[in-house]
Amino acid sequence: MNDDFRPGRAVVAGAAESDLGAVGEAYTALDLMAQGVYRALDDCGLSIKDVDGLFCATTQSRLAGLALAEYLQLPEAYIDSTSTGGSSFMGHLARAEAAIAAGLCEVAVVAYGSTQRSLGRKNTSRPEWNPYESPYKPFLPATAYAMAAARHMHEFGTTREQLAEVAVAARQWALLNPMAWEREPLTVEGVLSSRMVSHPLTIRDCCLVSDGGGALVLTTPARARGLRTAPVYLLGSGHCSTHLTISNMPDLVNTGARVSGEIAYAQAGLTASDMDVVGLYDAFTINTVLFLEDLGFCAKGEGGAFVANGRIAPGGQLPVNTNGGGLSYCHPGMYGIFLLIEAVRQLRGECGRRQVEGAEVALAHGNGGVLSSQYTVILGGASTV
Repeated sequence: MNDDFRPGRAVVAGAAESDLGAVGEAYTALDLMAQGVYRALDDCGLSIKDVDGLFCATTQSRLAGLALAEYLQLPEAYIDSTSTGGSSFMGHLARAEAAIAAGLCEVAVVAYGSTQRSLGRKNTSRPEWNPYESPYKPFLPATAYAMAAARHMHEFGTTREQLAEVAVAARQWALLNPMAWEREPLTVEGVLSSRMVSHPLTIRDCCLVSDGGGALVLTTPARARGLRTAPVYLLGSGHCSTHLTISNMPDLVNTGARVSGEIAYAQAGLTASDMDVVGLYDAFTINTVLFLEDLGFCAKGEGGAFVANGRIAPGGQLPVNTNGGGLSYCHPGMYGIFLLIEAVRQLRGECGRRQVEGAEVALAHGNGGVLSSQYTVILGGASTV
C-alpha cells in the first residue's frame, strides 16, 4: 500500500475508444492506439504536442511504449509499458497519476489497441509455455475459467442459470449502448442452449473476440482548468497478483481482488456500499460472480444468488458493467481500458440511456492472466475530493 497516496494530485481529463468491432486487416494495434489517443485528446481539448507521458500495453508488441512513442513522434516522452494482462491499464492509471505528481510528466495518455478479431487470436497473442499445463494442450483461457466456475458450483451450489444471469444483464446494458457489438436480446435459456465451449461455460458465458482500442488523458488539476470536460479524480487503487498459471492459483474461488479492493477502499476512505456504478472485468460470467464477492458486494459463495433476478441489470439495485461489458460491448483481448473509459463517462454524466443517475463514485476492476493479476481503481468527481 502506498502511504504517500493523496487523492487530487491528477485528474482524468479525456477518454475515448478507437473504432471497435471488426476494423479490418489494414489496421494495426498501433493504429487503434493512436486513434484512441487522438480522440481522447480531442475529447478534452488538448493536442498531441501537449503529451509528455505514454503508458500502454498490447499483446501485439512487447515494446509497446517504444512503438507508440515512435508512431506518435514523441521521442522525449516518459514511457511505461508494464503489462499485467487485462489489468495493465488500471496500473497505468495509478502510475501515470504518480508520475504527474512527481513532475515526471504533465500530460499523460494511457492507451491500448488490438486487432485480434481481424487477424485471429493465434496471430495476435503469445501464450506462455509452462511445464505444468502446456503439454496437455488446454484451451486457454476458457479452460481455466471453466475450472473456477465448476469449483464455485461445487462448493457453493451456484447454478448455471445464475451464471447465465450475468450474461443476460450485460446484454441488457449493451442494448442501451449504441457502441456495443451485440445488439440482440438474450435470455437465460439462450445462454444455456448455446454452444458449449468448456464445461460448464457456453459461448454466451465467454467474452467477445473483437478489435478495438482506447485511451485516457491525465493531467494536473491546474492544467485541467478550462478544458472541455469535467475532471475525474483517482481516489484509490490497489493491486494483488497471486499466480500466473491457473494450476498454481492458491484457491480457484478466492481471487486477489479481495486484497486489491481492500487497498483501494482504504485509500479512498470508502467501502463497497459507497459505489454508485461498478465495472468488473467480465471475460467470463464467473468473473463477475467472483469479483462481486471478493470486492465486498456480497459474501463469499453468495455471488450466484446476488446476480439473480436482475440485480445487476438496468433497473437493478447495483449497476454493473453499464456499457455491456466484455460479454456484449467489446473485448479486444485486454479489456481493462474500457472499464475505465466507462467509469469516466458515467461520472461525467455522458452515458445517455444507460446513465446511472447521480453517479459520483465508480469502481473499475481489472483482471489479468487467468484470475492472476487483480487491480482495483476507484474514481470520483470533483465533489469527492
